[in-house]
Amino acid sequence: MNKIEHIGIAVKNLEAANSVYKILLNSNPYKEEYVESEGVTTSFFKIGDSKIELLEANSPESPIAKFIDKRGEGIHHIAFKVDDIRAEIDRLEGEGFVVLNREPKAGADNKWVAFLHPKSSNGVLVELCEERKE
Repeated sequence: MNKIEHIGIAVKNLEAANSVYKILLNSNPYKEEYVESEGVTTSFFKIGDSKIELLEANSPESPIAKFIDKRGEGIHHIAFKVDDIRAEIDRLEGEGFVVLNREPKAGADNKWVAFLHPKSSNGVLVELCEERKE
């Protein structure tokens, strides 16, 4: 793992949350993107070497919608940058972590992503991110 890549925050209304974070971070989001595989629209803010990702559900079946229904808005996950996502999946699985998607999938911001179950990481949903080389 190289660094914290971003912190994901679940929000009910992306437009309203963007307004709050524009003021808080004194900057505009650099990207907004629909991620079909997760059923969300995301907005990214850069802060130093890290990022904040705001996530709004596009349907009631989205994992983000379910998260908000259960826990309310707030921090959803922490993402770590990795050089080789498949090697990290193997390493972490070997250490006893539960991987939610063994096969990396296309995520937001041009990344391959995989998630670790919160029950195996002290209640925190962990996302592994590898830059897609296309």
